[in-house]
Amino acid sequence: MSALPALPVTVVRFNLVDPAPTPATLSARYRAAVEMAAFADDRGLTMVQTEEHHATTNGWIPSPLTFAGAVFGATRRIGVTVSALITPLHDPLRLAEDIASLDLLSGGRLVTVAGIGYRPEEYAAHGKDWPGRGTLQDEVLETLLSAWTGEPFTYRGRTVQVTPRPYTRPHPLLLIGGSSRAAARRAARLGLPLFPSAHLPELEAYYHERRAAFGTEGWVVQPPERTSLLHVSEDPDRTWAEYGGHLLYEARTYASWQSAGIRSAVRSAAQDVEALRAEGVYRIVTPDECLRIAQEAGAQGSLILHPLCGGMPVDEGWRSLHLFAERVLPRFKD
Repeated sequence: MSALPALPVTVVRFNLVDPAPTPATLSARYRAAVEMAAFADDRGLTMVQTEEHHATTNGWIPSPLTFAGAVFGATRRIGVTVSALITPLHDPLRLAEDIASLDLLSGGRLVTVAGIGYRPEEYAAHGKDWPGRGTLQDEVLETLLSAWTGEPFTYRGRTVQVTPRPYTRPHPLLLIGGSSRAAARRAARLGLPLFPSAHLPELEAYYHERRAAFGTEGWVVQPPERTSLLHVSEDPDRTWAEYGGHLLYEARTYASWQSAGIRSAVRSAAQDVEALRAEGVYRIVTPDECLRIAQEAGAQGSLILHPLCGGMPVDEGWRSLHLFAERVLPRFKD
């Protein structure tokens, strides 16, 4: 009898999008997402992933750190990755306190990917300078690293001290996200790891080149050449017919925000459900197909489940998660 294969990193993604939100429907979606995170934690999944966006009409989550706190309160082991937090939109000192508090609350389970964003509307909504976003990013990142030492430091011409110190030493896990050379240079200069937004080996090489020049340490989380967002179903044809519009809504919304120069591992070019299905960025798969994808990814790969994608009904999201837990997970070793 052959040994069970090792399970890849298992990620459950939540952005809480709803094409026609009401306070009641969004409240139900938020509560369901926290309950799903607890379910994933109980079954040994690795990570909850969320993100930050503003100036939308569809509920796309604007407060991922608040959501992370709710997840940590409902779980014991699972991590939360905020990918990405649009850090220039935040007050640097308050952000240092918030992340330190979440790091203490979770015992070190928070991963923050600092992004610069790609929508001027988000900067306008927060009264922030879009052309000056690089300078804002430098200030907030340098402030976070100084604040988390727990020692006094100079901030905007005055001496400040941020307490309490985080749980994680030397500081909570902070990566720089993006697809530009400017992001790679910033990460290399600060000695922070780089998280490219797509499979970009040339950016990884540039990061290490600049890191050597700066004399800093660091590493890269390189996405695979192909990234798929998964929904598990016993009948993918039926699920595409009934719910493919939810996946298409999210895919087209996300693509509409990005200029030609932006690279993303989950950017879709599809204009209709048939094209989306053929493209493979969003996939509805049977448990057996999910198992094959996991086996191909291997222990160093990842599976990204997206149970509430594009306003997917909560009951259908639960069906997907239960199928994964009951028909896929048992076929891997712990």
